[in-house]
Amino acid sequence: MDAKLHNGLSANSIKVLEKRYLRKDAGGRAIESPEQLFRRVANNIASADLLYDPDFNIKKSEDEFYGIISTLEFLPNSPTLMNAGRELQQLSACFVLPVEDSMESIFEAIKNTALIHRSGGGTGFSFSKLRPKNSMVKTTGGIASGPVSFMKVFDAATQAVKQGGTRRGANMGILRIDHPDILEFIKCKESDKDITNFNISVALTEDFMRKVERDEEYDLIEPHTKKSVGRLKAREVFDTILKMAWKNGEPGIIFIDRINKSNPTPALGAIESTNPCGEQPLLPYESCNLGSVNLSRLVRRQGDKFEINWERLRDVTHLAVHFLDNVIDMNKFPLVQIEKMTMANRKIGLGVMGFAEMLIKLGVPYNSEEAIETAEKVMSFILDEAKKKSQALSLRRGPFPNFANSIYADGPGLRNATLTTIAPTGTLSIIADTTSGIEPLFAISYYREVMDKTKLVEVNSAFEETAKEKGFYSEKLMEKIAEKGSLHDIEEVPEDVKRVFVTAHDITPIWHIRMQAAFQKHTDNAVSKTVNFPNTATPDDVREVYLLAYKMECKGVTIYRDGSREEQVLYINHTKEKPAEEDAKREEKARTSPRPRPEVTRGTTTKILTGCGNLYITINEDENGRPFEIFTQMGKAGGCAASQLEAIGRLVSLALRCGLDTHSIIEQLTGIRCPNPSWEKGGRIFSCADAIAKAIEKRLLNRKAQEETDPKAEETTPQKTKAKVGNVVGVCPDCGGALQHVEGCMICKACGYSKCG
Repeated sequence: MDAKLHNGLSANSIKVLEKRYLRKDAGGRAIESPEQLFRRVANNIASADLLYDPDFNIKKSEDEFYGIISTLEFLPNSPTLMNAGRELQQLSACFVLPVEDSMESIFEAIKNTALIHRSGGGTGFSFSKLRPKNSMVKTTGGIASGPVSFMKVFDAATQAVKQGGTRRGANMGILRIDHPDILEFIKCKESDKDITNFNISVALTEDFMRKVERDEEYDLIEPHTKKSVGRLKAREVFDTILKMAWKNGEPGIIFIDRINKSNPTPALGAIESTNPCGEQPLLPYESCNLGSVNLSRLVRRQGDKFEINWERLRDVTHLAVHFLDNVIDMNKFPLVQIEKMTMANRKIGLGVMGFAEMLIKLGVPYNSEEAIETAEKVMSFILDEAKKKSQALSLRRGPFPNFANSIYADGPGLRNATLTTIAPTGTLSIIADTTSGIEPLFAISYYREVMDKTKLVEVNSAFEETAKEKGFYSEKLMEKIAEKGSLHDIEEVPEDVKRVFVTAHDITPIWHIRMQAAFQKHTDNAVSKTVNFPNTATPDDVREVYLLAYKMECKGVTIYRDGSREEQVLYINHTKEKPAEEDAKREEKARTSPRPRPEVTRGTTTKILTGCGNLYITINEDENGRPFEIFTQMGKAGGCAASQLEAIGRLVSLALRCGLDTHSIIEQLTGIRCPNPSWEKGGRIFSCADAIAKAIEKRLLNRKAQEETDPKAEETTPQKTKAKVGNVVGVCPDCGGALQHVEGCMICKACGYSKCG
């Protein structure tokens, strides 16, 4: 491997590339280096230039593309990195499919969804055209089951397709606020066990928002007749939306009229849906190709300070637009209809990552007026330069075919109907070793578990460099910061450093919205961002942010309140003391009813290889160290029914909470057999139930013996993360690491897994 390239990649980025992007042989071993990957992509995308000039020197384009990718100044979306120059050659991340109100259309959409997910893309749908629940189906005389029931069919199909593979399918489900089934839709993910392969958003109209402000009723419209079939109080429905979002982060909201106001091709129809994370509004059968400029690499040191390297930012933006336009021509689309629509509008979405790290280098706090001004200045510059390049491409290659029917028809030619999008960069930002999208730092210092069970303190590289320059760095201090999760109460850190190194939870929700709005001003499509709330936030706090997002011209909002998912598997290592009287009362009731769940639990996770794949078994304890509950998660090779694992976990948890003897639980589960036994460290694992029994025995009964003979034998994982390291919402199904809620998606920073595909 090229030494310079190797040195430019972090250990974690190399690990993610090896796991998800590099070519592999039949045995799963990587057979290309990161350098070869970047060269493969650059060569493949550069070859599109020959379509417009058979004599073009594509080596020049290849070297330029390789230059911005290998230096991590720009990275395209994951399907392009994975598939360019390979047999699949499906390069798009985002698709929207139509769902019309017929059985044929619904199941055609399900089939097409499976094809897209198999190729590595994510899909968005509007279910607003489906007739409401319990309405008459004239052709059969039957009763309609409604949009939510069909969403469950889409969800099941996605679950079946996504077993295994490098990149999983993800969905966005949208319903208009005036659909008669809107209340059922708003509450359909109240339990985070339901419709798990969907993000959902409510499409809010301008009329609805005005009626919320005036506390008026609004009409529910039957999709076919366009007639009112009932009325609801706008403010009450709005409150229901925000309470559900406050509870578990969904539904999100999009302002559908505002999205259509910036629709570049209204003559082709209205935009009804977005991609899975909400940042890419698309017409039915459209796709979009995304890429992100790494702002953290586009600053330069001038004396003892940094400044934005505007010249290089311009050059990278021009090359990125050229690259993304070429991607459209090199793409092997999963459906003919998608190829036709994508080629006709040639939408691209150039965004950014590393914005928070750039601010840190510039010495600008994220939650400051200067940061807002910087955001507008940077994104305005990128959009202006992207337009210049698109116009230049239009002169050589022609404008996008629907240009004459677009809102740009009276101006200079444009090669692309849209140019900019702020998309999630979860996995890409790991490769680039920078902050995600326009999000703030998720933590300054935190604990990470590595493969040999060693617990390491991970420190933000910019903070570590600053701490060493200013002379206050020590490993003990980094551990202290990891315990706290913030610099707020760390006396050893100078105030000027605290001011700049703020994390997501140091920033009030208003600043999150203001930053989103600043980028939205200069973004053709939309902005993927999560507005973070502390656990103590109230529904009224969420309401304030929703209304501010509406007033500040955002196109949508996604919020997450820390720890809001009821059965959150990962917890910070803080316990709340309970009075002795409460302990006594719990003991009295232990044998007849389950102990109430404490506010905080902590525990460990064991990975056991079963015949159905890797099973992650989390055993949590209460504040007194007593076994309390069990959660299970099957890894990517899932053959076991999730419902069976959940049932076992619930029943074992109930037994533990009622004080049943642990030996009895182990005895009941041990030896249960399934058709796919396996071997784990010399022992036979007969089934998932048997694996759970062995995990309980190993972790609970043998703990003292293990600690005495080998203090490292306890296999702690990010369950025991000791800092509030940002929106931890569960366990990664691939590696058992911490899933974080970032940019409207669930992302594992340890291995690059993304629930949004």
